Amino acid sequence: MPLSSEKIQELVTKYGANDKDTGAPQVQIALLTEQISELTGHFKVHKKDHHSRRGLLKMVGQRRRLMTYLKRTNADVYSTLIKDLGLRG
Repeated sequence: MPLSSEKIQELVTKYGANDKDTGAPQVQIALLTEQISELTGHFKVHKKDHHSRRGLLKMVGQRRRLMTYLKRTNADVYSTLIKDLGLRG
């Protein structure tokens, strides 16, 4: 299930440079993290939904690539983002 437009707008305003900055890596990472957390809850109920599991794995890989890019280009934003999102223990 896709994210609601209100939730998307909330994440864009929180992590983007302005209200329309949807292309920033930190915004994309936040959106992917939200989708991943929703799908994780879905799999607790639907254990055999392997088609959606493939989509989840693709999202996790995309988020990992974006995080690698952000770490390489802007380490300060990277460190604050992983603290805000609660990633990496």
